[in-house]
Amino acid sequence: MAAAPPRVVFQTATTLDGYLADDQDSLEWLFAVPGADQAEAGIDDFLAQVSVIVMGSTTFEWVVAHEKLREHPERWTAMYGARPTFVFSTRPQPELGGSDIRARSGAVRDVWAEIEDAAQGGLVWLVGGGDLVGQFADVGRLDEVRVSIAPVTLGGGRPLLPRRLDSTRLRLESVGRTGQFAELVYSVAPLGGT
Repeated sequence: MAAAPPRVVFQTATTLDGYLADDQDSLEWLFAVPGADQAEAGIDDFLAQVSVIVMGSTTFEWVVAHEKLREHPERWTAMYGARPTFVFSTRPQPELGGSDIRARSGAVRDVWAEIEDAAQGGLVWLVGGGDLVGQFADVGRLDEVRVSIAPVTLGGGRPLLPRRLDSTRLRLESVGRTGQFAELVYSVAPLGGT
């Protein structure tokens, strides 16, 4: 019997005005929010469910630079474990010893079979960026959006999800609060579904 298709979840934090990163692709605004550590505390429970990580090259490159992973590649495994991580990029990406980083170029639909095979029916975590997540939504491969909204406005930067998804595709499943963060969970209906 074939494994069930993996669930694809976009879990992220955003500013009140809907930006993932500032104009310099930085997430420093997030770490400056009082209580950000408390909001991050639940990530281990979420990661325990994750089989595969997917991120865009800008996000990956920011994490590599911010965490100094070229000098300390073991930090990747400490943060994310040994899960396969697909990095969508048109540029070469650094290899981090001991990690399973798979740089891929092209369309989500062309790489989906490999992601699905690696996930083996588990959870796929879309880390970002918003355009990559939009590509998953475009091909009906986005199941859920979990967003923590921070009390910050940037006035510009990288948008949360630069796609039009209307209320026929998004359904609010839960609302929560951790410190200064509002936490919203939306299910995403398949293309053409309700």
